Order: sequence, then structure tokens, then C-alpha cells
Amino acid sequence: MAIADVMEYAHLTDADVEALGRELDAIRRDIEDTRGERDARYLRNTIRLQRSLEIGGRAVLFASRRRPAWLLGAGMLGVSKIIENMELGHNVMHGQWDWMNDPEVHSSTWEWDNTGPSAHWKQTHNYLHHKYTNVLGMDDDVGYGLLRVTRDQRWKPFNAGNILYNALLAGFFQWGVAVQHLELGKVAKGRVPKEETRRKLREVGAKMGRQVVKDYVIFPALTGPAWKSTFTANFAANTIRNVWTNAIIFCGHFPDGAEKFTKEDIDTETQAEWYLRQMLGSANITGGPLIHFMSGNLSHQIEHHLFPDLPSNRYAEIAVRVRELCDKYDLPYTTGPFLVQYGKSWRTIAKLSLPNKYLVDTADDAPETASERRFEGRRYGDVDPSTGRRRGLRTAIADVRGRRGVTGLVRRVRERVSA
Repeated sequence: MAIADVMEYAHLTDADVEALGRELDAIRRDIEDTRGERDARYLRNTIRLQRSLEIGGRAVLFASRRRPAWLLGAGMLGVSKIIENMELGHNVMHGQWDWMNDPEVHSSTWEWDNTGPSAHWKQTHNYLHHKYTNVLGMDDDVGYGLLRVTRDQRWKPFNAGNILYNALLAGFFQWGVAVQHLELGKVAKGRVPKEETRRKLREVGAKMGRQVVKDYVIFPALTGPAWKSTFTANFAANTIRNVWTNAIIFCGHFPDGAEKFTKEDIDTETQAEWYLRQMLGSANITGGPLIHFMSGNLSHQIEHHLFPDLPSNRYAEIAVRVRELCDKYDLPYTTGPFLVQYGKSWRTIAKLSLPNKYLVDTADDAPETASERRFEGRRYGDVDPSTGRRRGLRTAIADVRGRRGVTGLVRRVRERVSA
């Protein structure tokens, strides 16, 4: 039930983990030392593209009573919102561009086109999620307080609606993110001071109000007779952004291989141990430049979790070196095509709408939930004398899957013979 001892699970010694940490620190230094005009130019070009799409999309919507103009305007505006939300807002607020000392793109001043206040998001995401990634009871992004995404979460009748909840969350994702910081579950239990709750409600309410007025009152009104079609196009653009953002985030956190962890030893975790947990708790998406850009480079979720404040346009080159380290230490590098990763996330959500008694795999060795107990006490981390290669976590997982496959085959043969 979740990983309690990360180093034991990874089949690494203290010395191994510290060595891994030093090599990752070296990658950070190399990127920091080479940041410069090339990176700044990438950011400025991204801002120009996003603003051009937004202005162009809103201009087209003046003719939105015609179906082609509605489709084009909504599409351009939706893409603009995706870029603003993911490659700009998300990454700027992580401090990826603070080194430029430009107040327009500084993490302390950026307010994104989203219903959630940036200050709230930086607390729940930059701090809680990135510090305590996939730690049960610490990271609210593990199911967002709504979905059951690991067998560590006790099944309740409410979880039977997992599929419906995620469909609604995807369509209205910006609203879910805005509400997340309110911690309504804790509020209901009386664990949050009333004044703090009132303050948060005022801040969230003010930001939501501004977004609603902007998208559904001011901009539709500016298009005059086309206000109704502009209203629906703006709603469509927000939905496009919400669904895409939800999909990318879920691909990075909930497919097979994105592990979950317990609270044990988190308070005494070293930087190197934190690196290791990020590598085991995140998943990537394979693809070309377009999917990397449109995902805000969160297709490199492993690299983002290792270095959340390094420029996103450098993640592709960082990924090459991180994969080399995974090969060196025989660690898995969880990645796959977008549709495969997203499909696995939905499969987990559908499967865990059921109680554990209806599920096949054990709570220690399931695609979405694993622990060090899956290895049944077998210890790896040595060197294969025949190949000279380290035998670590990747080898251990392959061995477990092999044994499970053989055991399942034997069981099926016995069932046929007895029948």
C-alpha cells in the first residue's frame, strides 16, 4: 500500500542516491549557467504567438453568427488559452523566467487567465504538490479530494461515481483548481479557521467574478449582434482549455508507473531522496515539438518535477541526460504516447470506482498502486556478472511481471485440466 521506503523500493543504497543527486545537481548547474538570450527569445515569441491568437480569435468572433467564423474564433481562442495557461502562466509562476528580472514575466507579478488566483495556486501547486509529490495525505493533487486514484484510498460508495466526477472535472477544470485551495473538506470538519476561509472565499470570488465578466459579459457585448454566438464560443474555448489541461496533467500523474508514497521519512528527506521520489512519481508523454509546446512542456513531467524552476524550453535536452541516469541506475523512465497515457489514467479511474474485492491485482502490486512489498523480500541492486549491468528497480519490476505472468499461465492451465 504505497511506498514507505523509497530507497528500498528503488533498490539503491544511500551512496547510490547521493551520487544520483550530485549528477542531477550538475544538470541543474549546466542549465543555469547557459540560460540566456536564446531562452528569452523563446519566451517573447511565445507571448507574441499567444496574444496574436487571442486578438485574432476575438476579432473573428465579430462574425461568429456564421458557423465557420464561430469554429475558427473558438478554436483560436481555445489554443490561445492553452498556451497562456500552460506554457506561460504555469511556467512563469514557477519562477522559470525570474532570472530575466523582467517584471512582466516574473513569478511574483503574473496573474493568469484562470478562475483561480495565482497566489492560491502557487501555494497548492508550487509548494504542496511539488514538495510532497504523490505523498498520501500531503499532496491534494492525488485525486483532488474527489477521485479515487490509488488503492491506498479506502473505497466509499461515493467513489462509484469516479468516471462521472472526472468527466465533470475535465470540462470545468479551472473551476476545480480554483476551489481546491479552499480545502472544503477540512472546512466541513472545522479544521480551518473561519476567518481564513472567509478571506479565501473573498479572493476566489473576486477572481471568478472578473473572469466571468470578461469572458461572458464584456467580450460578448463588444461583438454587438453576435453576442450570443460569442458567448458560446468563449464557453467552448474555455472548455477546450480545461479538457486539454486536465488530460496533460493526468497523463503526468496517474498512468501506470507514477508511484504513490506514504508520509514516512518525508520530513528528513534529503535533496537527493526528493529527486528520486520525483523520478518515481511522475510520467512523461512521447511526441513531437507540437505536443511538447502545447502541453507547456509538461510532456516532460519527470524533468519538470526534478527542476520546476528551470526554463521549460530546456526540458527536452535535460530529458536526454535524465534517461541516461535512469539507464545507469536501472531506474524506470515512465513514458508513452499521449493516448496511451491518458487511456491508462481513465482505466485507473474506472477501475477504482469499484471496491478492492472486485479488483484482481494486490494492493502492493497493481498498475496504479505499488509498494516495496511487491518484490517479496527479494533484494536487487547488484551487478549482473554475465552482462556487467546493474540490476535495480527496472530489472526487479520486470522480474515481478515475469513471475506473475508465469504464475497466471500455470493457474489457467490447471483450471483447464481440472475442468
